[in-house]
Amino acid sequence: MSLLDTIISHIPEVKGPTQKKLSFKEKAKWSFIILIIYFVLGNITLIGLDSGSQFQFEQIAIILGAVFGSIISLGIGPIVTSSIVLQLLNGSGILNFDLTTQEGKKKFQGTNKLLSVFFVIFESFIFVFFGGFQSATGTIPWNLILVLQLFIGGMLVLYMDEVIQKWGFGTGISLFIVAGVAQELFVKAFSPFDAEGNFVFLLGGDYLQGVIGRVWYFIMFIADNEPTAWLALSSIVATFVVFAVSVYTQAMKVEIPLSFGRIRGYGMRWPLKFMYTSNIPVILVASLLGTLALIIRFLNNFDLTFLGTVDPSTGVGSSGFAMFLTHTDLVQILIQQGFGGFTLMDIVRALVYLLLMVGGSVMFSIFWVQSSNMDARSQAKQIMASGLQIPGFRRDPRLLERILSRYIGPLTVMGGVAVGILAALADLTGALSRGTGILLAVMIVYQLYEEIGKQHAMDMHPAMRKLMGGG
Repeated sequence: MSLLDTIISHIPEVKGPTQKKLSFKEKAKWSFIILIIYFVLGNITLIGLDSGSQFQFEQIAIILGAVFGSIISLGIGPIVTSSIVLQLLNGSGILNFDLTTQEGKKKFQGTNKLLSVFFVIFESFIFVFFGGFQSATGTIPWNLILVLQLFIGGMLVLYMDEVIQKWGFGTGISLFIVAGVAQELFVKAFSPFDAEGNFVFLLGGDYLQGVIGRVWYFIMFIADNEPTAWLALSSIVATFVVFAVSVYTQAMKVEIPLSFGRIRGYGMRWPLKFMYTSNIPVILVASLLGTLALIIRFLNNFDLTFLGTVDPSTGVGSSGFAMFLTHTDLVQILIQQGFGGFTLMDIVRALVYLLLMVGGSVMFSIFWVQSSNMDARSQAKQIMASGLQIPGFRRDPRLLERILSRYIGPLTVMGGVAVGILAALADLTGALSRGTGILLAVMIVYQLYEEIGKQHAMDMHPAMRKLMGGG
């Protein structure tokens, strides 16, 4: 046994169920329990944290499933980072895991878990000692206490993800992202409180102007024809539009007819989704932009402003290149000030942000396809290994690769463009959540819907079965 195998064998793990298939009720129960624990942990504030230090991370909170300033401030960041790094190392051939065997899969999962633990420790130190989270006193002992709390929270998230994988629906990563987006959407749509936590309906008068919930805001001020009432409505409409377009594009796909070479008359359709690389590109772009903003913020601490400056209280770029890393709300400017309220910098900033999101999504789509065995050659090998071939053509992997290339290349680029535009437009039109978060939530829920419909159509409650489209 190698040293790596020895280390992996000593990492605690969550035992899976003894039976092969869990019922819908059992999976729903465990998913609900973990979700409640997640929300509870999100309300446990880090002891000794400087109250103003967490705001600079808000723009990447949703995609990390994190609640910054709480014990789960790391969110799913370490898990996602380790998965991406390991996937890239395996896809590039630097590491070689035989994922066709049970032993190879087990070693891959164990290595991924070990790498996740490493990133939990690494990111805990980075967040604290590089100025991300600062203790109220600024002393090393209190900084180490912050690191310890972040480590505990990161490990809790890691094992909650494992519980979901073995006992619930999908993965903890997906569940926590959807939970964070759903919470933000609900709060921004229906919260009766203002930014300071005052229950505004009891205060009355001008205090209603401070209500967070866009729905209440619109109802209260539409009669007075307040411009801000239309702003609230535009946020709601923008959210619905992004949701609708995301669901529509998620269902779009190209199906290639295949047949079993040894069994005449039997075949299947090999689906290639329009969003071929799913939500991976937009996650990577949003993470990259957020990371660049953090680097600039870190440089500003040493009075280095050659990349611009970032407002320490909001994390929004205020000058230089940093200005283009965050979006501006064009609809808000339009409603409050009219077309005359737009400055040249507002338009340039919006266009650059759109180009960064679209260009970055396309770049990462191509990169991800090549490094994660989603390219035409890898797909052709997978189809050939399944005993399938294109009807009317000889069984040749090179021929199959050539045909798949006609679809995979364009789908990679067009899917990247579409996901980048959707995410950017949601941000620029003031949707109730970040465009990246909405896209992730829609894609994750859609995938869970398909998974639950396939695996639990028979054992769920009749009303739930009807809701899922099972009749």
